[in-house]
Amino acid sequence: MRLDVLTIFPEYLEPLRHALLGKAIEEGKLSVGVHDLRQWATDVHRSVDNAPYGGGPGMVMKPGVWGPALDDAAAGTGPVAAAVTLESSAPHLDKPRHDDLEGVAKQAYSAGDTAGENPDLPLLIVPTPAGKPFTQSDAQAWSNEEHIVFACGRYEGIDQRVIDDAANRYRVREVSIGDYVLIGGEVAVLVIAEAVVRLIPGVLGNQRSHEEDSFSDGLLEAPSYTKPREWRGLEVPEVLFSGNHAAIEQWRRTQSLLRTQTARPELLERAELTKWDRQQLAMREVSTDLNILIAPVEWERVVARMPKKLRRAGFEATEIHAQVVDLTCEPDNMLVTQFEQNEGHVPVVEVLHRVVVNGNSHLDLKELTQVVVRSLPQGAYWYGTSMEGSAEPGVSASCAWQDPSAN
Repeated sequence: MRLDVLTIFPEYLEPLRHALLGKAIEEGKLSVGVHDLRQWATDVHRSVDNAPYGGGPGMVMKPGVWGPALDDAAAGTGPVAAAVTLESSAPHLDKPRHDDLEGVAKQAYSAGDTAGENPDLPLLIVPTPAGKPFTQSDAQAWSNEEHIVFACGRYEGIDQRVIDDAANRYRVREVSIGDYVLIGGEVAVLVIAEAVVRLIPGVLGNQRSHEEDSFSDGLLEAPSYTKPREWRGLEVPEVLFSGNHAAIEQWRRTQSLLRTQTARPELLERAELTKWDRQQLAMREVSTDLNILIAPVEWERVVARMPKKLRRAGFEATEIHAQVVDLTCEPDNMLVTQFEQNEGHVPVVEVLHRVVVNGNSHLDLKELTQVVVRSLPQGAYWYGTSMEGSAEPGVSASCAWQDPSAN
């Protein structure tokens, strides 16, 4: 790829020869020419701007300077032809990175929409607050370009006729990197150039490094962690040590969805979401509070299987609290009364457990209660409900015999 940058501050583009861009230059994947726009100025002061027609503040960059400069940049003539390309700022070590060793195939992204345009023309990018927002999709498409020219405006911008005329020799893109105003286009060029060049096949050691970027699938990227495992009292999420790649990918997808929902909710309107994605976004903190008449041994078996059963049904349990209630505190408990009526005798091995399951779920509260009840033995005696938020059993110390299975 060839980049040509037209600017009145060539030194501003020094970062284009550093880090990964410098490595791309070193490996022959990228060449960069930075050109002082004043080389095309014709007056003694080498001026590039003039007062705006119609009045108003500031100055406008002159077409008489920009026109010839863009002509030469497109054709590779004049000062552009004579310019020395940038060299890498420092030699890069040949030692491969850990992600270079995985042998991931280097594949290019598909080109963008060029309907009605000559694909053989170079691409002209004009950073301007009035432009179309620059996106990751643009970066992916432009990573296929052979020749990109950047026009760095200053002051009140470039005479619009320059942009209109350039369409005869370029495929023109006026783009904005955000809803704010900079002093000039140079900073935007650095942003766009880095976003584009890193996607050229082979510039990054591992293609997954950018396939999993924020915005690559329309969402923000999940959080990242490295050594040490614990730092200043903060621990890395346990799932990342599980070795279960499916669980790790699921966790990352969930974190990506939640981060996007919090920071950039408008992105979700355009993202391609699965049914599972939408369920994750609908997750909220919930609690199911039940009274259950069950033998302690049977309850131990139930609680051992309960988290997995609930997870399959859409309830991610984070806590299961259980307390055995002294029936002398509740002599007229409705479950005991119902048991005696149905079974014809008082409970012998069954005791009253007050159980609270806290967690996260997308299910409605009525369905949530049924999901928890379905994890109990068939015919178990119970009553209770579910609610938003978390809860605790709330049995007084004098009425609680024990906590046989709190998780």
